[in-house]
Amino acid sequence: MARVLITGSTDGLGLMTSQSLIAEGHQVTLHARNEDRAAETRERVPHAEGVVVGDVADLSGMRSIAEQANAMGRFDAVIHNVGVGYREPRRETHDGLSRVFAINVLAPYVLTALINPPNRLVYLSSGMHQGGEPDLSDLQWTQRRWNGAQAYSDSKLFDVILAFAVARHWPTVLSNALDPGWVATKMGGPSAPDNLSQGSATQVWLAVSDDPSATVSGEYFFHRQRQTPNADARDTGLQDDLLTACAQLSDVHFT
Repeated sequence: MARVLITGSTDGLGLMTSQSLIAEGHQVTLHARNEDRAAETRERVPHAEGVVVGDVADLSGMRSIAEQANAMGRFDAVIHNVGVGYREPRRETHDGLSRVFAINVLAPYVLTALINPPNRLVYLSSGMHQGGEPDLSDLQWTQRRWNGAQAYSDSKLFDVILAFAVARHWPTVLSNALDPGWVATKMGGPSAPDNLSQGSATQVWLAVSDDPSATVSGEYFFHRQRQTPNADARDTGLQDDLLTACAQLSDVHFT
């Protein structure tokens, strides 16, 4: 039995992943943006071990989530599932950051840095990361005309880069990224073509399986199969530059 924390788990893939893990006998802690969503989630997943509450769009919320998680004891796995999609307009958070970047990239970074390291870390990316641009000079899209699809693709590339950076710096932690597929969730839309039942399978597998194919680190998966990620994700200099940029933006340092 494993203890697993899943961010963004009130609906969609996060909720599906939590239900699958609980059905297998694991202890799952969920995450909700606010107390109302937390209450709804407790009703939907009554066998969850607990729920941490906080808005990952804000640095204060990220810190609060990490504090709550650490107070519950060490987790065996953390699944960084929370995210927003490519249809988002450019909006700024209370901290003056692009909301897409704050939720999709900075939140996983801050939570990784502040939550006691688990045995395994799982980061949700997307096949769209292949079209991501690794330019760190305008992470907040203040110098370019907003392009939601490109901002999303960039953020999903940064998630893979983050996963690989953690794998390199924390060799005792299994850290991997994955593409869950384009599935019919609130983010994916009703016409998404991929198999919804497979949407959460890789998260579950990477978080708890003893399969030798799952107990690796610094890899990128789709439907439990290793895939070749965007080549920029393997650039160790870029990995460290992203960690530095996130540290500067959040005043949270990865060590």
